[in-house]
Amino acid sequence: MVDFRSVSKRHGAQVVLDEVSFRFNPGEHVGIVGPNGAGKTTLFSLIVGDAEPDGGEILLPKECRLGYVHQHVSASIAARPLLAHAEAAIPELADLEQETHTIEDRLKEASQAEQAQLLERLGEVQTRFEALGGYTIRPRAEQALSGLGFSVDSFHQPVGSFSGGWQSRAELARVLVAEPEILLLDEPSNYLDMPTIEWLQRYLREFQGTLLLISHDRYLLNTLTTVTLEVAGGRAERYSGSYDAYVTQRESRYEQRLAALKNHDRKREQIETFVNRFRATSTKAAQVQSKIKMLERMDQVDLPKRLVSPGTIRLKPPPHSGVEVMRLEDAGLSYDGERWVLRGVDLRITRGEKIAFVGLNGLGKTTLLRMLAGALELSEGQRALGHKVVLGYQSQDFSETMTPQQTLFSAVKAVAADVSDGDVRRLLGGFGFSGDSVEKQVQVLSGGEKIRLAFARLLIKPPNFLLLDEPTTHLDIQAREALENALADYEGTLCLVTHDVDFARKVATSVIAMTPPGIQRYAGGYDYYRECLARADRGAPPVAAVTTKPSEAPPAPQDKKAQRQERARERQERQATTRQLQQTIRRAEKRVDLMETERGTVLEALSSPDPDTDFAVLNRRLKELQEEIDYSTKQWEAAAGELESL
Repeated sequence: MVDFRSVSKRHGAQVVLDEVSFRFNPGEHVGIVGPNGAGKTTLFSLIVGDAEPDGGEILLPKECRLGYVHQHVSASIAARPLLAHAEAAIPELADLEQETHTIEDRLKEASQAEQAQLLERLGEVQTRFEALGGYTIRPRAEQALSGLGFSVDSFHQPVGSFSGGWQSRAELARVLVAEPEILLLDEPSNYLDMPTIEWLQRYLREFQGTLLLISHDRYLLNTLTTVTLEVAGGRAERYSGSYDAYVTQRESRYEQRLAALKNHDRKREQIETFVNRFRATSTKAAQVQSKIKMLERMDQVDLPKRLVSPGTIRLKPPPHSGVEVMRLEDAGLSYDGERWVLRGVDLRITRGEKIAFVGLNGLGKTTLLRMLAGALELSEGQRALGHKVVLGYQSQDFSETMTPQQTLFSAVKAVAADVSDGDVRRLLGGFGFSGDSVEKQVQVLSGGEKIRLAFARLLIKPPNFLLLDEPTTHLDIQAREALENALADYEGTLCLVTHDVDFARKVATSVIAMTPPGIQRYAGGYDYYRECLARADRGAPPVAAVTTKPSEAPPAPQDKKAQRQERARERQERQATTRQLQQTIRRAEKRVDLMETERGTVLEALSSPDPDTDFAVLNRRLKELQEEIDYSTKQWEAAAGELESL
């Protein structure tokens, strides 16, 4: 049990937590969400004792084992071999093992009376050693390290010899091996590739203790958590269910509180009107005093900010390209002429494909993307860009190329001088920058805000071939969903490297998997790719085809086997198209629902007698909402018509 009772915490003048109270029960899996900087990590620091509350108290079970991944590796740990570091997850085991050796040595020379006492103590030590999992710590450590992507050959390398991301994995392995009663994980999917994220998800799903998870990864939040805690504005509020359930419940709570606030304000206004009207009437004095006391006793109804829904990023249709967008033939890359990062790559990308590159880190996903972008010169082979292809490339550091003193508006306008100011502002609004915020300078933006601005610069005049490398890095959940919806509707060709399972699932229509044997291509989306892997695990015939050099002797048209394969390929492509159209329909319906809800709110505000109401702003927003509803409805109709014709 974790029990916060009226806990407050400040960072200087900023109130991070303001008398928050909540409780986590044993065995609950809790997702902790909220805006960046709201205090989620501070919450963890308070629980593990790295920080002290300014007020209130935090209750934890006595002798409770906490598991927490520290971000920095100390010098003493850096010299420790990887496997030994994971096995050192429970320090008490080393003490018990040392005591066992000491007792065994003393037994050799002890008297009969002393032997009885020593044997009794030895039994206690061994019982405790077994209870802590000492006899299984080696296989557990090996399982955790292997699951997190370490090879057996690396088990005896010093922890300090690994990069920062791999050191974080080593710390995560150590914490998992400890099997704590309360496990605290802060953005555990950072630096992890998709196979490792999925292994971690399976591992944590079976975790019996209390799990506290801070994450922007909707896949982990929706598949692992049974409770959601929102930390925002100094408050902490508990919701039942996973992230998607939380979003629904929060909107419902907001509407309930809004109704309560309106009722509260109406009642207060009635009482104040009575008091003001009869204050000077002697026959009403008793009633007036009663009403004044009633006003004093009325509690303030607190209305939290409405949960920010994903912005609508509406991309203009990109220019039309030829059918073949890009071709690599027998392509290879080597930095020293001896060790090859990739070699013998044959790849053809056609118009309209949306391909996710997946696989373990270090197998060349980003390298292949950079080869396609022309950012790396091939060591051998050919790269051919298709007819009328306009290429747009987002590298992992592309947000650092902007002029710090530019405003957000001018940063976008600088790359799109022929685009109207209104269109620039609308796109910036879709990326979460509206009103006066577009006049802020680039240098004051956070990392996530810079990423969003850089995407606005890239997409204000959309190229017809997009290459994206980890596009969701540093983006919060709402920004990820907005970009995800935009790319799902994007009419050009897309290749992306991503470790966000939900993002790949909703955007990609095909998958290229980087594996040790080579590149494998799957003609369906991410779920289809996972099904192919599951079929292989079950021993069913594989569906995926390895990309190889073109055959010198293609099968004759009358070859029945070739005909069956061609029919299967066409069926797979038809199924992939069907899934993509169904996704487009679902997204369009969801956007229309959201816009209709907001439209109703705007109409209600327009009917308000409040003299402070800015009717010009509301009417402008009403027009924008109607345009967005019409646009999404047309998308729905087009997709539904195409789906019906398949």
